[in-house]
Amino acid sequence: MRQFGQAGGETLVTSVVTRGDLEEVVTATGKIQPFAHVDVGAQASGQLTHILVKIGDHATQGMLLAEIDPQLQSAKVAADEAQIAQYHANLVEQLAIVEYAKATLERNARLLENKAVSKLAMDESRRDSQTAAAKADAIRAQIKQMQSTLESDRATLGYTRIFAPMSGTVVSIDAREGQTLNATYSTPQLLRIAELSTMTVWTEVSEADVTRLHAGMPVYFMTLGHGDRRWTARLRQILPAPHKPVGPQGGSDANTSKNNVVNNVVLYTALFDVDNAAGDLRPEMTAQVFFVAAQTKGAVIAPVTALRASADGGTTVGVVDADGKESERTVQVGLRTRFRVEILKGLAPGERVVTGRKADSGKTPLVSFHL
Repeated sequence: MRQFGQAGGETLVTSVVTRGDLEEVVTATGKIQPFAHVDVGAQASGQLTHILVKIGDHATQGMLLAEIDPQLQSAKVAADEAQIAQYHANLVEQLAIVEYAKATLERNARLLENKAVSKLAMDESRRDSQTAAAKADAIRAQIKQMQSTLESDRATLGYTRIFAPMSGTVVSIDAREGQTLNATYSTPQLLRIAELSTMTVWTEVSEADVTRLHAGMPVYFMTLGHGDRRWTARLRQILPAPHKPVGPQGGSDANTSKNNVVNNVVLYTALFDVDNAAGDLRPEMTAQVFFVAAQTKGAVIAPVTALRASADGGTTVGVVDADGKESERTVQVGLRTRFRVEILKGLAPGERVVTGRKADSGKTPLVSFHL
């Protein structure tokens, strides 16, 4: 900026036109979360005897994570197997009765033809045969039902050994060895595994700005602990309704809509993913996010305060020459931000434009400032 003294008691405040990059951004704040995670719970009740990992350990899919005392479930499986064996023995006995009743029915049918037995004896034989067959079917049904129970109890016995459902890092452990778990009505959470090689930034954008965003647009962000380092990505998704990321216990807050209203402004969630192979980003970090709505590179740039509206609807600026004389010039503008504007036509880098005027009784010393 320069100040040129004028004879009329007015000082011109000027700035130098430069060349550079210009971008229009939507700013927001976000939280960094793992791209994928799973909460590992217990599907069997009993005492938690062993936890085989600790926070920070890397778990591979299928790896044994914890064990629950299997004694109770083993006893149930043994009881089921014994009951099935009993039912099979009962079935063998009943099938013998069925064969005897069938043979008696056939014999009485022949005797009835010769009137050697009464019609009543024949009816009783038929009844006994049908009853014996029905009892055999009932035993078969009992065996099938108990086999189903056995399969369920065997599965529950298997649940006493808890394996990793995915590969990732153990980021939290919510249970302790020796703790008694009750999985009857709910699934007790034991630990959380997260895949940290890719992170997702959950960004809250105000309702006034969310309409300026679209999937695929460039975005960059910085964190508090990494200075001026920038991470770049592209916007993946804008959630259709106000929402919050999954909390430590899984699921979202029941009062989601209330939590996403700040100072009577509704906030919408925008998501984008970033590679984290180096592990520099951690869950719950705060990110200062910049969505790039428009950008230009190598542009001629002037301050917005230099622009004037002309009578014909165009745009002009005041240009100051080397002698400090001002002349008006028509310009064509492009991308405009809050403080700077792209000049498409009418100015060149190095020229000075008027950005303001000051009343002064005398001539002001020269002060330099570059935009």
